Amino acid sequence: MKRNFLLLISLLLLISCSTTKLLPEGKYRLVSNKVAFEGEQKLSSGEVTQYIRQQPNKGMVFGWSPALSIYNWSNGSGEGINKFWEAIGQEPVVFDPAQVTSSCTNIADHLTTLGYYGSQVRGEVEYKGRKARVRYIVRPGKRYRIDHIVYDVPGGVFGQEFRADSLNMTVHEGDFLSQKALEAETVRGAARFRDLGFYDFNKNHYSFEADTLTDETTLYYRIHGYTRGEDPSHDAPIRKFRFGQVNMTHPEGIPFKASLLRKYNRIQPGMPYNERVINTTYNRLSSLKVFNNVTIETAAADTNTVDCTIRVSGIDQIGFKANLEASANSSSLLGFSPQLNFYHKNLFHGGEWLDLGFTGNWQWIPNTAVSSTELGVTASLSFPRLLGSPLGWIRGENIPRTEFKFSFNYHNRPEYLRLLSSFSYGYSGQMGRSYFYQIHPLRVNVVRLSSISQDFADMLIVYPYLWDTFEDQIDAGVDLMLYHTTDPAVVPRTAYHYERISLDLSGNVVSLFNPLLPVDPVFLTRVNKEVRTVFGLPYKQYVRAELNLGRVFRFGWQDNQALALHMVLGAGLAYGNSLAMPFEKQFFCGGAGSMRGWQARMLGPGGEQYNELFKLPSQTGDLKFEADVEYRFPSVWKLEGAVFAEVGNVWDLDIHKLEGVETISPEAAPSLRTLAADWGLGLRVNLDFILIRLDVGFQVHDPARSEGSRWVHPRDWFHGSSAIHFGVGYPF
Repeated sequence: MKRNFLLLISLLLLISCSTTKLLPEGKYRLVSNKVAFEGEQKLSSGEVTQYIRQQPNKGMVFGWSPALSIYNWSNGSGEGINKFWEAIGQEPVVFDPAQVTSSCTNIADHLTTLGYYGSQVRGEVEYKGRKARVRYIVRPGKRYRIDHIVYDVPGGVFGQEFRADSLNMTVHEGDFLSQKALEAETVRGAARFRDLGFYDFNKNHYSFEADTLTDETTLYYRIHGYTRGEDPSHDAPIRKFRFGQVNMTHPEGIPFKASLLRKYNRIQPGMPYNERVINTTYNRLSSLKVFNNVTIETAAADTNTVDCTIRVSGIDQIGFKANLEASANSSSLLGFSPQLNFYHKNLFHGGEWLDLGFTGNWQWIPNTAVSSTELGVTASLSFPRLLGSPLGWIRGENIPRTEFKFSFNYHNRPEYLRLLSSFSYGYSGQMGRSYFYQIHPLRVNVVRLSSISQDFADMLIVYPYLWDTFEDQIDAGVDLMLYHTTDPAVVPRTAYHYERISLDLSGNVVSLFNPLLPVDPVFLTRVNKEVRTVFGLPYKQYVRAELNLGRVFRFGWQDNQALALHMVLGAGLAYGNSLAMPFEKQFFCGGAGSMRGWQARMLGPGGEQYNELFKLPSQTGDLKFEADVEYRFPSVWKLEGAVFAEVGNVWDLDIHKLEGVETISPEAAPSLRTLAADWGLGLRVNLDFILIRLDVGFQVHDPARSEGSRWVHPRDWFHGSSAIHFGVGYPF
């Protein structure tokens, strides 16, 4: 209690530290800007706040700026320890009254571009102590609807193309008059006509004039043969062009096949000029991820020919990638999961990727003999084409890839020693800029189980469902994954959303040969079930689907705060030749990116008690539901904070019952009362190209507890009901 009291006092002192002590004499600190609207026209405050010239200190959280408080720990001398506080903190924003007048003009000008003509903006300043708060009162001006549009465009070939494009125009009669909308139309139209062959056409060939003096508004939509900055004497026909000479250059000795470069190029001499073809070629060469620099230069050779030069340079072929996750909970269980990858992006001088991965996972309880070791090695070879089909069949800007992947994993746990070998063959690629796919027509996993402890063997005998999960087996099938995101960056900085769906089908093709396959005598003897084998190993038959949905909202000054929402739905069904899905395919909760109040595989299924025969977490299920919400906010320097809450669990499907044999516990079946809940705090270091994360989660509702004590009291959070996680990247 005393420690908590001292912590609370320290926090209050940190928050209440003066934020004005370093202000120059007679000056005020800008605390906030507020926007209010008058009149009938209403806009969102976000439309105008970014046009306010002077903004208060960044990183405000409920009116408090951690960076500003730290800066004020200094005495302003810039020497010794004071220099350190000033470097990582943030200097108070000194209020400048002249910026209010400038901001009012800036807002009014912006409203004019949106079509609010004659807008009035005034600023009111409230001084309190040495702090200033500004309130901007905005009265949007009058808006005009476009009653008539009069077109004045050149004739000939251009005129024909213009009329054919009329359905794509974004400015119509009945729309509100807006400079912003007119500018967007010029950008769209110019790009469209360059794709149609009009090489030297751009948005400056457009001009607009609106007549609002009468009762009806007339918009004059004009296109000239000269740009806005030129004299009308420069008027000339708007001509179509064709590609002339197309040259590809690269430094001497570049280790890439020139013949493949030519095949990836879509720009051919004599074809009509098309800017989209240029962009397609650029994206195809860039998607190889081999060249550091790709440039495509164009120049008019005469009145209707454009020469093109494609340059590629700089090959960064070999490198390493590392990742690390770690976790600990209040029951002293520790986990450590490093990963190291070596890659070569141009193995056979044609953009082939070789990736060698080495992974480890160690879990242990200090001062005990309980520990586990998982080691894995993966080798994959990826080709930038669909093997078996000509490269010329690929027409789009994205190059699909064919991948062969081999892996071997060694699992040494207190209960058993397990070896997993796998092979897969498949295709991956991208559609457009935001859709990704991965398809494996063939995927084979082989599992061998040995060195089983006696207690674990006895449990498998009692529960055929678990026996079918862990036994020696062959898992052969197909899978696919579809993924869509509006921001594919490693560390997204914008509002975005994503959807990912994956589907596994296993054993269906093998089952066609059941009449020819022998029956496993062990299952036939124990549970009177015919389980067929391939090369002496039972094969798995199941279907598994998982849906991931996420959305991140941005708000605050310069969108520096975020609200992230996430949901996972998963279901798997074993049938035919299987009682259960393989252990690797079952769902689990807990860990650095899922139900952070628990460690990985420590939650569920349902309200079932933790299986004491597993010395380390191995709780899995056939169904999964999880919903997460996280508030992210800036702090000091590159640091970010987070507050999160999560609900979810995994469950078993009650379909494994065999006559006279116990399979799963009723507590493991789906029910609302077995939903788990947690909350927690996070600290992140955001270096833009990578984000390092530390999260601590506290259990709120633990369905594994006895009835009546499932709601966890805060005093228990540090006594078996919390977990700490270290990771790279946002959890979702």
